[in-house]
Amino acid sequence: METFHRILTAAVEGGASDIHIKVGTPIVFRMSRKLVDIEAPIPTQEWMEGLVEKIIPKYLKKKVEEEHEVDFSYFAPGVGRFRTNLFQQRGSFALAMRFVKTQVPSFEELGLLDVMKKIAQSPRGIVLLAGSTGSGKSTTLAAMIEYINANFRKHIVTLEDPIEYVFEDNQSIIEQREVGLDTLSFAHALKHVLRQDPDIIMVGEMRDATSFAAAISAADTGHLVLSTLHTTNAAQSVGRILDFFKADEREQVRRQLAGTLQAVVCQRMVTTVDGTVTPAQEVMINTVTIRKLIEENRLDKLSAAIETGADDGMQNFNQALFELVKAGKVSQEEALAKATNAQALEMNFQGIFLSQGKRILG
Repeated sequence: METFHRILTAAVEGGASDIHIKVGTPIVFRMSRKLVDIEAPIPTQEWMEGLVEKIIPKYLKKKVEEEHEVDFSYFAPGVGRFRTNLFQQRGSFALAMRFVKTQVPSFEELGLLDVMKKIAQSPRGIVLLAGSTGSGKSTTLAAMIEYINANFRKHIVTLEDPIEYVFEDNQSIIEQREVGLDTLSFAHALKHVLRQDPDIIMVGEMRDATSFAAAISAADTGHLVLSTLHTTNAAQSVGRILDFFKADEREQVRRQLAGTLQAVVCQRMVTTVDGTVTPAQEVMINTVTIRKLIEENRLDKLSAAIETGADDGMQNFNQALFELVKAGKVSQEEALAKATNAQALEMNFQGIFLSQGKRILG
């Protein structure tokens, strides 16, 4: 364990975001989004098996035997907390660990849009943080919880797998429940959470129809539900949610969603000119126009509504990237690489703006 904790310490002190450990190969850190081999003893089968036996929570040992992979949170005293995925490859255990900073970053530190504060203050409904793996969804969600905690008197219940950021009560009262340790599943916890008198429910990830149905029910009864979703842009998120349900259920769910959805914020991480990273955020607010498009099943028009919704705080990825370049934070080359429509963004840089949104909506 001493060697293992030295590895974790080196990762934190070196600014690594992730640690990869497997049998027979050098240990690798991800630093500034690049993979770097480190000088450390090569893990052996015996060492890895002994390590797994010591770090895995007792309640998960049976699951590892049955499923050969599991997520959990590991805390190293004096070092920090790590979101950990244990899995097998070639018959041996391997670990992928992500360092979770103990201090929840503020909106300003993360470079989030001002509209995020307004979204966090939503009295009820569903707010979704979307994006691919590694796009910073969990950190943005934590920043929203901490903003509410610092400014409003609310009762917040989080459902996580595993717990990442640990919150301390400030203005709000916060209970954090970990799937597997404190509850059987997201769906099981959502079934009972309304009896716990919450104002705000944070669900680490929406994974199935049961979870979404429970979230819609909670939003219908006046609660604010915050969660994450794996989609590549905000407009696709409504369709992705409907895909969780059977065909004969989608009409009703779509109409419920039109009434309960507050906002969808999709993120992509982009590299800044000084070598750090910042999120580019696409924002869809459930305005009268958005609600009508969802109700009428004109989901293909959502992108156009986002493009033309600047007055309501909306923007698409091209608009977000253009503003980052304009502010001198991101290079044109990086913006074009991360753009949804690189050709249109390149025209924007040349001073040419051809908005398709008004024409399509019209």
